[in-house]
Amino acid sequence: MLTDVFLAARNIARQRRRSAFALAAIAFGVAALIIANGFIDWIIFKHRETTITSQFGHIQVTRKGYFKEGMADPFGYLLPKRSPVQDAIEKLPEFRALGRRLSFSGLVSKGDETVSFIAEGVEPDQELVLSSSLRIPIGSNLSTDDPKGIILGLGLAANIGVDVGDTVVLVANTAKGGINAVECRVRGLFATMSKAYDDVALRVPLSTAQRLLKVDGAHVWALLLNDTDQAGSTLRNLRERFAKEDLVFTEWIELADFHVKAVSLLAKQAGVMRVIIAVIIVLSIFNTMMMSVMERTGEIGTAMALGLTRRSILRMILVEGAMLGTIGGLLGLALGTLLAWVISSIGIPMPPPPGQSWGFMGEVMVTSGLAFEAFLLAVGSTLIASIIPARKASGMVIVDSLRFNR
Repeated sequence: MLTDVFLAARNIARQRRRSAFALAAIAFGVAALIIANGFIDWIIFKHRETTITSQFGHIQVTRKGYFKEGMADPFGYLLPKRSPVQDAIEKLPEFRALGRRLSFSGLVSKGDETVSFIAEGVEPDQELVLSSSLRIPIGSNLSTDDPKGIILGLGLAANIGVDVGDTVVLVANTAKGGINAVECRVRGLFATMSKAYDDVALRVPLSTAQRLLKVDGAHVWALLLNDTDQAGSTLRNLRERFAKEDLVFTEWIELADFHVKAVSLLAKQAGVMRVIIAVIIVLSIFNTMMMSVMERTGEIGTAMALGLTRRSILRMILVEGAMLGTIGGLLGLALGTLLAWVISSIGIPMPPPPGQSWGFMGEVMVTSGLAFEAFLLAVGSTLIASIIPARKASGMVIVDSLRFNR
């Protein structure tokens, strides 16, 4: 094996120009894969974390049947104001924040303008952590010191023509079937990744929502952990510990349908990118190896005449291809990682995605999994590209090979 490696290294060094072109093709292909897939991975990661820290939290706790029947009977699925389960959750080592949320709908009025809305009553101090990614482009967020201060989606505010500081009236049905109203002041306007949601949504302090609906409790406990990777194990732990309780623990991914579809689309795009780069590498290496075999036909014939077996010839060409892939892959990893760092430092100005009114600065995230995948693609592609030249070299007729180029 050491002899094969030595011969492969000698052959690569002897054909400097062709080897340089082959290594450049592999290195730039690997670097392109790292940059493209690293950018997609960053978008997926950022979208995931934004979805968690602006809407769902990592885990939501509700009464059984709330997501199926709660729309028809919202007041029949209220959680208690305080529970031993909540105390146990807050003692978890991975616990970061837990906020109670009360969902309701109604009408919001300003002067002669009245439109319908959907709303959440939330705990302002907890939501500063739970909804840290919620964007407030105008005004300020909710505050416990201002129980009558509310925030509206940008679209909803535009629909009724309100701005920060304006007074609006919220009207909703109470738990007993009556109608109640409360006067509130607009503290700020928010924007999420869903324009359709911003067109109809508002948030109010939980105390104001409870007073408006004349209830004591909430529909959801939104739990935020220290790390998203802890969500799966924490979910299983909670389900096992409180299996006898009339509660359902739901992971954020089960609620984030838009995120799941977006990730699926981006994964397909990344797959296409891998195929394109693999084809480029295969064609480049195939051409290099085929030309190398053709130029060394007489040399290969002489080696077989001196006793080198066809299997040894086959192995020598494959080792040469694998060495090209290994060196090119390492060069590509170094180049791709450097470019990713430079690009991330500068940032990639991105236009607003569909349904969103502002752009963002993109980055490239290089993970160990992505680096290994890119390196494996380089080595695997070169090995595949070396198979046909290796078989051609090992299948040569010795007499014809010796007469070649004479």
